Amino acid sequence: MGDMERRVGTVSRGIRCPIFREGDDLAQMVTDSVLAAAESEGFSMNDKDVVCITESVVARCQGNYASVDAIAADVKAKLGGETIGIIWPILSRNRFAICLRGMAKGAKKVVLMLSYPSDEVGNALLTFDQIDAAGINPYSDVLTLEKYRELFGENKHQFTGVDYVAYYGNLIKEMGAEVEIIFANHAEEILKYTNNVIACDIHTRARTKKILKAHGANVYGMDDILTASIDGNGFNEKYGLLGSNKATEETIKLFPRDCQGLVEDIQARIEKATGKHVEVMVYGDGAFKDPVGKIWELADPVVSPAYTSGLEGTPNELKLKYLADNDFAELSGDELKAAISSAIKAKESDLVGNMASEGTTPRRLTDLIGSLCDLTSGSGDKGTPVVLIQGYFDNYTN
Repeated sequence: MGDMERRVGTVSRGIRCPIFREGDDLAQMVTDSVLAAAESEGFSMNDKDVVCITESVVARCQGNYASVDAIAADVKAKLGGETIGIIWPILSRNRFAICLRGMAKGAKKVVLMLSYPSDEVGNALLTFDQIDAAGINPYSDVLTLEKYRELFGENKHQFTGVDYVAYYGNLIKEMGAEVEIIFANHAEEILKYTNNVIACDIHTRARTKKILKAHGANVYGMDDILTASIDGNGFNEKYGLLGSNKATEETIKLFPRDCQGLVEDIQARIEKATGKHVEVMVYGDGAFKDPVGKIWELADPVVSPAYTSGLEGTPNELKLKYLADNDFAELSGDELKAAISSAIKAKESDLVGNMASEGTTPRRLTDLIGSLCDLTSGSGDKGTPVVLIQGYFDNYTN
């Protein structure tokens, strides 16, 4: 590049790949796809580039699938197979319906307790306006299904057009279990119906389990179901059913397991091929919230289940606009540029509490980069399950 000044910062590219199948050599295919893209587009690999692989192809290549029957067997073994409470699931055909079928199949009766006005990731059953108009206090009031219908009628989901209350109720009946549905936002309410509970919340699960266990309940989280293989089915020792996706009407694809070896393998292969030390991560859902639908996209237990060591931690950045408007307000042009460059070069290794870093959100690198990947690869037909990010660790001085 000679002495030419670099004019581009971060670049995020979706990398087209073959369709991955169970048993494929994922590390080699990812390496080949990234290097082929570099060759065809005429860019070179650099140290600190980040190669990101979507979790679904990792799970697919691992063959990490499980059946409704496997879920049922585990639920029955752990919760006794009589009346079970299923509390605070998210409202999702893709994310929860198959799990619910398995759970219901492993019980005689299900008491389904839904949070309201929305689930944990923001899928709304009701609006706060509806609740206010009905004079309901969601923090303390418990609604039966009858009361819910009387007050609010049928409420179809804004994006999917599904009435999840009816949909989940029917799924449970289809699996041969009796069903009772209640709406409540405090965990202990379920103990009036049964002592055997599956906590289906994702990010608040530790607290929910702690509260119920303190009341003597036999409680499992979704992360405690399918933590080991049942009849040769897939499993996830760390996350169980969390992070799973519908594969077919009878099977789910679980969150991938043991990916640390994979990311380090890809890192080593790219270094061998190019001499460059890249970082590698597996990503699932990004962690961002939609301002219109109010849905928080993170239905996975974490954004990144595995990543190489250079992605540990949070960014340590100065806010250029703060420096430009305050410390260097009297400077302009090349002088301003030189002053900001030297401030960046001299920045402390930890800027917590420093006004010049105010407004630089201290999110983890893997959460930021994973969100960028999720937005780059999309959830549809782009065919780019690998994302290459370059220049992410550059700053104004590079």
